[in-house]
Amino acid sequence: MEGSFFSGVMSMSGSKGGILLIDCEDRTGLVHHVTGVLYRRGLNIVSNHEFVDRDTGRFFMRTEFAGACGREQLEAELRSLLPEGAGVRFTDRGPKGIVVMVTREHHCVGDLLLRHEFHRLNARILAVVSNHDDLRSLTERFHVPFHHVPHENRSREDHEREILSVLEAYNPAYIVLAKYMRILSDGFVSRYPDRIINIHHSFLPAFKGAQPYRQAYERGVKIIGATGHFVNGSLDEGPIIAQSVIPVDHSHGVEDMQQAGRDVEKVVLARALNLVLDDRVFVNGNKTVIFD
Repeated sequence: MEGSFFSGVMSMSGSKGGILLIDCEDRTGLVHHVTGVLYRRGLNIVSNHEFVDRDTGRFFMRTEFAGACGREQLEAELRSLLPEGAGVRFTDRGPKGIVVMVTREHHCVGDLLLRHEFHRLNARILAVVSNHDDLRSLTERFHVPFHHVPHENRSREDHEREILSVLEAYNPAYIVLAKYMRILSDGFVSRYPDRIINIHHSFLPAFKGAQPYRQAYERGVKIIGATGHFVNGSLDEGPIIAQSVIPVDHSHGVEDMQQAGRDVEKVVLARALNLVLDDRVFVNGNKTVIFD
């Protein structure tokens, strides 16, 4: 993720702790070096997780710490001990701003709005954006701004340009596609690398694209599922964050699968989103490392 995003999320100067995220080439002694720096600065490690991808030789570390510190000095000392080009990021435990994009289906966005209302989501829902007006009343019941950006009779470029202007006004940390049923252009996606989270109604990589429940029905599957993933330039192929499945059998028609799948979709989306909002997810090529 871009450094400007994290610097906007928090300022470590004078703070009472936070979360340290490190992604770098693996080498001997990294955990010793990082924990030593924190110790010398009087910071207490509350929790620590690390992982080495042996295929790529990448090291990942997530450390929650308590105590006051100056971010700039801490980062400088860490970088002096870590491999060149190391990713060093700081964040806090506070809620992050998100914008939710939807089309017409209510189950995922409704679940997120309820979780937000009762503080079960580590986020501030800044706005809901839709290419249809169907979900305005639902959204506004929760006192969340709703932006209708219709797509009819206009080019994708013009439509996305208006959506981007709305997003720029809110400057969200993440964009959540809660059953947004339009394919975003590469240009749109490239503005928010690893910051767009989608829920797809199948157990990827099976049944990509449109009508996955019909695809599943026609194939006679015995499980259906949902996948929460980051969005990249390839349809339904971004790094996977969370998945789940439920059993089905020969008696389930397409509509039965759709109805059953909606409950899985909203649970998986909330799970994926909370993992990201809690800074537990590292993107590792087209995979993820998750410290749960």
